[in-house]
Amino acid sequence: MNEILALNNIDCRYDGRLAVSGLSLHVNTGDIVCLLGPSGCGKTTVLRAIAGFHPLSGGQIKIKGVTVSNSKFTLPPEKRRFGMVFQDHALFPHLSVSGNIGFGLRGMPTAAREAIVNELVEIVGLGGMAERYPHELSGGQQQRVALARALAPKPDLILMDEPFSNLDIELRERLSSEIRQILKQRGATAVLVTHDQYESFALGDVVGVMHEGKLLQWDTPYNLYHEPCNRFVADFIGQGVFLNGRLLTPDSVETEIGVLKGNRAYGWERGTPVAILLRPDDIVPDPNSALQVEVIQRAFRGAEILYTLRLPSGGRVLSLFPSHADHTIGDRVGIRVQADHLVAFPLTDAHHPKTISSASN
Repeated sequence: MNEILALNNIDCRYDGRLAVSGLSLHVNTGDIVCLLGPSGCGKTTVLRAIAGFHPLSGGQIKIKGVTVSNSKFTLPPEKRRFGMVFQDHALFPHLSVSGNIGFGLRGMPTAAREAIVNELVEIVGLGGMAERYPHELSGGQQQRVALARALAPKPDLILMDEPFSNLDIELRERLSSEIRQILKQRGATAVLVTHDQYESFALGDVVGVMHEGKLLQWDTPYNLYHEPCNRFVADFIGQGVFLNGRLLTPDSVETEIGVLKGNRAYGWERGTPVAILLRPDDIVPDPNSALQVEVIQRAFRGAEILYTLRLPSGGRVLSLFPSHADHTIGDRVGIRVQADHLVAFPLTDAHHPKTISSASN
């Protein structure tokens, strides 16, 4: 695959402080990638640097192998052939849907411009709405117009800054899936910034988790969930709890609920105190199990119920049961551990996200 975007060891300062430090990543043509992290982690600063709105204090940014930013030079945003989709849609209120979509095509012949606009109106699911104005559209429809406008000039890259944060949860989830399909249909390359992990998983081929200006892990959604590189990523992605244990062999750990064995081998000394990550899907119901636990919380999720379970030792784990297994608080149920991915961190390092993994995608 052809590399379209490369960030090489970039530093960015914001209000006099180092907001992004030593960050490197690359994006291939046709990929949708997401920068994910809590507020203040530096992800929006990275997006602004890619767009040309924020200067670099170190490193370089390349587009198709050509340097567009370094500490001494910043190619202006309007010369970067990028499309932008903002949090607030930024539609022109006096222009119709077709006028907004075709805004960046004003130099084209009328027939060619109309053909592109009509095609995009249909692709983003707004057929019959081409002459409506932004105030006549729902939030989701406005977001589709913003995406179509960004796609119309066939930019090298689409940059999306928290594009769904103003929408309700149900619409956000549906629109994330729809927009991924639209981007893939058009063969577009996109970089999305978000604080919502489910949004990043729904859209991204590759997701980068950021913390305090650093890229901690650059990986597929599957690997972020099942193979987090450090405690911060493990805590930030998905749900789960940590149980303390002791390393018996490179691939087995003794815990309060028995010896757990998985698909990973660790090089620490035998007897090393570790914290084991257990996801809700690692704990499965088993009526015949000798390990009986108490239901202390429950959250109905339709097809499944998320239970918080108290272990005999007093510790807690989470588990997803099929919803027909309807237990009440105080019930005792049998469980077993089915943790195919054994994720462990030494207790001495468990709270310090020092590992940086930015493997190529």
